[in-house]
Amino acid sequence: MSENDERNRPDPHLTQLGRPTPVPTSPAAAVLETVANPHPETTYLVRLTAPEFTTLCPVTGQPDFAHIVVDYVPARRLVESKSFKLYLASFRNHHDFHEACTLAIAAKIGAAAEPRWLRIAGYWYPRGGIPIDVFHQTGAPPKGVWLPEPGVPPYRGRG
Repeated sequence: MSENDERNRPDPHLTQLGRPTPVPTSPAAAVLETVANPHPETTYLVRLTAPEFTTLCPVTGQPDFAHIVVDYVPARRLVESKSFKLYLASFRNHHDFHEACTLAIAAKIGAAAEPRWLRIAGYWYPRGGIPIDVFHQTGAPPKGVWLPEPGVPPYRGRG
C-alpha cells in the first residue's frame, strides 16, 4: 500500500462518516470526531464556514441565525466535517445566548482537535434591531500562517 493510499484510508474509529447518523439531541450529546492530520509538520490554516447556523433564544424561544466562520491551524488532528455538520445541527433545538453558542463551538473544537491555534467569528443576524457579533481566538496566530479575511461583511441594514 502506498503512503498516499494509507493517508486516504478512513480512520476505523470514525462512527459517523459513511453511514446514516441522526442529528444529536443536543450540543452536549454531539461527538465531534477528528482524523489524523496528514501534514502535521506544515503550518496551514483550515477554515470551516457555516452560513446557516441556527439556535434558539433562551428567553423567547425564537430562532436565532448566524454565519459562523472557524479558522484553525491543526496540530496532529483535523476536524471531521460530517461530525462538525451534525454538531452544528444539534444547536437547532438548543436554547442559549449568542456568546455562549459561539464559545461552545470553539471549546468543542479545541477539546477534540487540540489545534495549534483557533479563531471563531459568529456573525449573528439582528433580533430586536441589534446584530451581535462574537469573536474569539486562542492567542496570536502562528508565524507565517496566511489569515484571509473572514469574508462576512458587517451588518449594514437596508442601506
